[in-house]
Amino acid sequence: MKQVLALAALLTSAAAWVSLAAPGDSIAELKSAVAAVQSRQNAAAIAALNPLAAKFPQLRDYIAWFQASAQFDALQYSDVSKTLEPVWKQTPTSPLLGRSALLAAQAYVRANNPHPAVELLRKHYNRLSQPQGDAALATALAADGDAVAAAVYQQRVYYSYPLSAEAAQAESELARLKSELGPRYPPVLGTVIVGRAVKLLDASQYAKARQEFTAMLGDITGPERDTALVKLGVADYLQKRTPQAQRYLSTLTVDAPEADAERLHYLVLCARRGNDRDAAQANLEELTRRYPDSPWLLRSLVAIADSFLVENQFEVYEPLYRSCYEVFPTDRAASGCHWKVAAGHYLRRAPDAAALLREHLERYPSSEDSPAALYFLGRLAQDASDTASARALYGSLRREFPNHYHAELAQDRMTELNASNGVDALRPVAFAQPAAATILRNVAFPERLRARSFEPNAMGKIRLERARLLASAGLDEWADVELRYAAQNEDQPHLMAWELASMARRKDAPDQAIRFLKRYASDYLYIPLESAPSDFWRLAFPLTYWAEIEKQANANGFDPYLLAALIRQESEFDPKATSVSSARGLTQILPGTGRELSRRLGIRPYSTARLFQPELNLRLGAYYLKSISDRFNGRWEAVLAAYNAGPSRANAWLMWGEFRDPAEFIEAVPFGQTRGYVQIVLRNASMYRRIYASGARQ
Repeated sequence: MKQVLALAALLTSAAAWVSLAAPGDSIAELKSAVAAVQSRQNAAAIAALNPLAAKFPQLRDYIAWFQASAQFDALQYSDVSKTLEPVWKQTPTSPLLGRSALLAAQAYVRANNPHPAVELLRKHYNRLSQPQGDAALATALAADGDAVAAAVYQQRVYYSYPLSAEAAQAESELARLKSELGPRYPPVLGTVIVGRAVKLLDASQYAKARQEFTAMLGDITGPERDTALVKLGVADYLQKRTPQAQRYLSTLTVDAPEADAERLHYLVLCARRGNDRDAAQANLEELTRRYPDSPWLLRSLVAIADSFLVENQFEVYEPLYRSCYEVFPTDRAASGCHWKVAAGHYLRRAPDAAALLREHLERYPSSEDSPAALYFLGRLAQDASDTASARALYGSLRREFPNHYHAELAQDRMTELNASNGVDALRPVAFAQPAAATILRNVAFPERLRARSFEPNAMGKIRLERARLLASAGLDEWADVELRYAAQNEDQPHLMAWELASMARRKDAPDQAIRFLKRYASDYLYIPLESAPSDFWRLAFPLTYWAEIEKQANANGFDPYLLAALIRQESEFDPKATSVSSARGLTQILPGTGRELSRRLGIRPYSTARLFQPELNLRLGAYYLKSISDRFNGRWEAVLAAYNAGPSRANAWLMWGEFRDPAEFIEAVPFGQTRGYVQIVLRNASMYRRIYASGARQ
């Protein structure tokens, strides 16, 4: 009850907190005191921090944390827990609770008083970062004489977090505990042992995972042993040792159905990689016959279908995708499989296209392809001169997905309808009934909060004030801690994201600002443009390096906003960005491409390091984009596909059909990553035009 009353009082006074901010001298004192902590001038730090709690009542928990850290470094272990009392009592909850519990527990153990450490860590277990929390609890339990429980927590660290530094420490500690406990050493389940190696495999630690799978074979039995045996072949496959994996898996016999289904799946993949279609088909048929309900069958169906999709073999891939969603209707992959079928029928002008598009919306209203389904249904209605249905479908698209690529197309179509009085001159295609009103009635789109309040509530005011005080003292990393905690645990994450992004902008880090908004306000693109402050949108879609962007785009004869849109997707305006394929800089130019472009433009000297220079990178990127545009006659959907996947692929895709508008070509692109890339860049360009339509620049 006391805590509730304290919170109520705190919230009531939140609006007045701005006036309680410490004067400049106190801010300087706080900054100096924390600097002393960081430089391990412990006595000076402790003395400087003592009076600051009264000057910064809003930050008592932070000041306690800094002071306790200095005390710990000064070996004053008995003082640490008492100093941290403001953290335990902080209302609203302190973001420092978990790390304070770890610090206090470590101090108790160092002071040879481990039992309070165990109690404290258990009390705040859900706030502890992992695996540090389990490692600390294991240490405290061992010091408190409970070696069995200590072993259990060391096992959690070792098996659940195999890539952590704590896991290496846990390994040696477990060896000691095993020797000490003998028969009392807690046994480890086979699934847990296998799980550790699987985590290594998932982290691309293939050789280490293979080594562990081999080592465990003498210690495990049953289904777990079968899984480990199969994973040995999987490790070879993932290391591109395909013939070795294929030989091994084809001769392996396992009893566990799950393991055997996985074995057959990887035989399908081996055959596909080796372009042995007969072997792939034979293994797929065996997998279907033996394990018709296995998720491994679904993975195999998708893998084979994808390979034929890339080759545009509709008659082969269509029934495979259809099997995916018919046999596994509730799996996450089902909506994507259904969309491949629906889109394929639409692009081929099949008479059942409208029915399939409608079915997609009804079955999978949360699908990422819902905007395309609405748009293509609208096109069919418009082609059939069903103006009312077209308007309803386009309107629904703009309402549900206000900042989506297809929403812009829908707006263009609405303008076209207004201009032509509802008559479309394109070749008619029959629009399947029922009409749009009935279709939309049967679609349960996810409920989304369309508008956000950008005024902080009482809790938000507290968090923002604390963060701003910390930032004013140069403690940006701690301001980040406050805001991230609020974004993850409280009810105005978009406001905390906005503040984090604003701080990143002040540090000239637009890429970080974009990532903060994507992470903590992940649904921001569902907010209508007019429902959020213009500054929010300028942080989400910055125009860093605008003068040079505009100069290079104009020099090459295309829209500067398009170049900005591409940069946002390629590098998020980080001039030092490097991709996994070694592309570099703002426009992500490969070293070889940069060398060739520099030669054409007469830029000397050239070095890969120069790709990190914004001016040069923008010059090369704009020139390269223009050269691709010339090749594709300014069809920007194809230009962007070529920029992402290569001109030869984009040229081949253009031959796959008679595309009546850009959306149809984009939908025909068989690489999901490239398809998404083109839509996003075109969406970004539209957002830039809308945000900066007034001519305002950062």
